[in-house]
Amino acid sequence: MDIVQIVADFGFPVVMVIGLGYFVYFVWQTITNKIDPSVQEMKATIIRLTDQLRLLDQDMIRLQQKVNTVLEIRENEGKNETAEPKNKKQEGIRRVD
Repeated sequence: MDIVQIVADFGFPVVMVIGLGYFVYFVWQTITNKIDPSVQEMKATIIRLTDQLRLLDQDMIRLQQKVNTVLEIRENEGKNETAEPKNKKQEGIRRVD
């Protein structure tokens, strides 16, 4: 049947409502069959990436703690090295006197 004949038989509003109904059905099927599975895959990917990000954050915290410990040990060693010569000089002065 020709679209003009259908509009003449049923009227323009009826034909447009049927056309709109088909459009809504087509969009619904597209969303259900194509978009929803893709969204579910993306959710799984986002969850995996979030878990990896948390692990990296924990690793960064551990690494920062280790670096801080090493810096603190070096600082303490530096203080000990500067304190030892002073003590030796003082001992030497006492012996001379």
